[in-house]
Amino acid sequence: MKMVHAIIRPDKLDTIKKALEEKGFVAMSILEITGRGEQKGITLEYRGEMVEVDTLPKIMFMMVVNDQDVDTIISIIRASGRTGKFGDGKIFVLPVEMMAKVRTDETWR
Repeated sequence: MKMVHAIIRPDKLDTIKKALEEKGFVAMSILEITGRGEQKGITLEYRGEMVEVDTLPKIMFMMVVNDQDVDTIISIIRASGRTGKFGDGKIFVLPVEMMAKVRTDETWR
């Protein structure tokens, strides 16, 4: 099993969720986060003055999936989350040693 962490633009969450659901991937945890990437923030005009915004709002979602589904999930996230601009996000894949359900005592290794 693998855990896929995806950090994406907030406005792309619904599009990515829908695309994943259409392929049968529905279980995920979603967090609102802030962060910065290669662009190191942005400059905005606020009340006539230029203001440096160091971190930007992002969404991070996590999914635990079977090893064979990782490439499919990454393709779906890329296709439905890409704008072609800085800040489209990153995807991280981590190994999962075990998963256990609280309600049923089921365990997967």
